[in-house]
Amino acid sequence: MALPTTDRPTMPDGYGIPSGARGLLTWDQVEAELVSSTHYWLASVRPDGRPHVVPRWGVWLEGAFWYDGAPTTRHAVNAEANPEVALHLESGVRAVVVEGRSRRTRADPAGLGVRLAEAFSKYHDLGYQPGPESWSGSDGGGLRVIRPRRALCWFDFPTDCTRFRFV
Repeated sequence: MALPTTDRPTMPDGYGIPSGARGLLTWDQVEAELVSSTHYWLASVRPDGRPHVVPRWGVWLEGAFWYDGAPTTRHAVNAEANPEVALHLESGVRAVVVEGRSRRTRADPAGLGVRLAEAFSKYHDLGYQPGPESWSGSDGGGLRVIRPRRALCWFDFPTDCTRFRFV
């Protein structure tokens, strides 16, 4: 994955967002937060236009967020109708908000499935232990992936407020 471009987000006067590139976060710093997190918030839009937000387990791997669940869950139904979603970590102080598209996918048990099972091992103590074959069936085991389009992040607002744009 190519590194995203970075700049300052546009915010109303008075927020104290500095100008220029000094103090911007790096994608490596943000990606470390995405990898180490165990709880994520997923926002989607219902077919009738109402918002839906749900806590999700998942993993950040190879530049994308991978999560699973029954295709009949509200967030999966929403993403099928409108794949535009937002993903947020739990903290409002160390904020990481990723926007992208959620799509159904599958994982080959000998390739991506092994890497996903290894990454999902962070949930073993919570009783979730998928194996490499978990996402290889005809429905992909409910596996979905979000590839980022943009992200808004800060760890020390407003000094390091950074926008990332992915091509």
